[in-house]
Amino acid sequence: MNLNLRPMQLEELGVVIGYFHGASAEHLETLGVDPTRLPEPGKWRQLYQHEYEQPIERRRSFILLWELEGQALGFSTVDKVRFGNEAYMHLHVANPDLRQAGHGSACVRRSVDIFFEVLKLQRLYCEPNAFNVAPNRTLQKAGFRYVKTHMTVPGPLNFHQAVTQWVVERKASLSQ
Repeated sequence: MNLNLRPMQLEELGVVIGYFHGASAEHLETLGVDPTRLPEPGKWRQLYQHEYEQPIERRRSFILLWELEGQALGFSTVDKVRFGNEAYMHLHVANPDLRQAGHGSACVRRSVDIFFEVLKLQRLYCEPNAFNVAPNRTLQKAGFRYVKTHMTVPGPLNFHQAVTQWVVERKASLSQ
């Protein structure tokens, strides 16, 4: 299995935008995403372009592309970045045929190491929808520690929902 993780290039952002805009209403609901909050693709690309123009220390987000055998498998993003301190991670296996195939926890472990390295983080949180079993199991399997379950609006694309908060701290390297 040839698994490669790397920073997503600006011209590859169609993977993210297409994933959300091409998802069924049911899948978006599982993710806790309100389809009415999805930016129009051109506007979304402009928002990302502005973010990519910022020095890494000033970015509020960062995206990794997950590739399997040279093809896009999925991606992991962080937002609410406080450089040198903490960020919030999101994980998505974009190819539906490759979901529940065991790739997620390996990708998450490697994503954590890259986010810690590039953004100099001390801790990384993840708050998937509490009723979305797959990411919650993946995070636990990847070595994240359960913190709590609470009600919130986790991000600008989301509706108010129950989320399960997970954390991993820098001293607990996941790829070892």
